[in-house]
Amino acid sequence: MSIGLIAGRRKIEDIPAYQSCMKLGYEVYDVFRGRVGHTLCAEIQKILYGRSFNMHDDAERKMFHDAGGHSREGCPGVCGKAARIAAEIIMREQEKAT
Repeated sequence: MSIGLIAGRRKIEDIPAYQSCMKLGYEVYDVFRGRVGHTLCAEIQKILYGRSFNMHDDAERKMFHDAGGHSREGCPGVCGKAARIAAEIIMREQEKAT
């Protein structure tokens, strides 16, 4: 969403702005996948913990938490990587514009 706010189109008819913004979005996706190893939560859980967890099940959710799911290396760290990637791209694009 942050990329869209910075680089997105102002009018629905502005297809070039849409395409430019989508290119940046795909870049975020590609860089994130390269740094984390996947883009799907269950698959990222497998990378980090060797298995995925059913977050709809109380016992599984507790196991996820106990495995470190809410530690700095777990979900917060993964989300932080995504935010950092988006911020790096936004800052790069703002530098180009000045």
